[in-house]
Amino acid sequence: MAQPSRRAGRALWKRAREVADSVTLPEPFDAETFVASLASTRARPIELMPVSAPEGAPCGLLMSTERADYILYPTNTTALHRRHILLHEVGHLLCGHTGADGGADGVAIDAAAGRQLMPNLSPELVRRVLGRTTYTEVEEREAELVASLLAQRAVRPEEPRELAADVPDGVRRFDSLFGGRSRRRAP
Repeated sequence: MAQPSRRAGRALWKRAREVADSVTLPEPFDAETFVASLASTRARPIELMPVSAPEGAPCGLLMSTERADYILYPTNTTALHRRHILLHEVGHLLCGHTGADGGADGVAIDAAAGRQLMPNLSPELVRRVLGRTTYTEVEEREAELVASLLAQRAVRPEEPRELAADVPDGVRRFDSLFGGRSRRRAP
């Protein structure tokens, strides 16, 4: 995967932050509640479809039809991984990614993997769906950044937490390295 230029990388981060900051997350965070709220805001159904993904199959899949958007996600992984997969596919929706024909710079899902994820669909429909679910490297990076930023917000309280006044500055700095937003409580 080619690395973007610094300018392109900064622009990608900026856009991902803007997209992630544009949505409201439920507190406490629940992925299904978040997706339902997003569907309501967009006035377009988003259906979550749990699947038992065989080894080697794609982690998640976003399919958009005229009627709704469908997010397929694996049930045979950890809850944390499942949440990240859902947020990644939501990232594609939030960024307005429409997919493209698979090409040299695209991230393609092969037909065999598609049939494993969607065994009840005809091979022709699987081919049509896969033709619309191929994203460029930049789109994949953007969706991944949005997912990571949303996940970070989901586990970090919006309001800074109060730390006791006697907590050493070194501990505060260490806490901030991992996304903590603390403020000093008056003695």
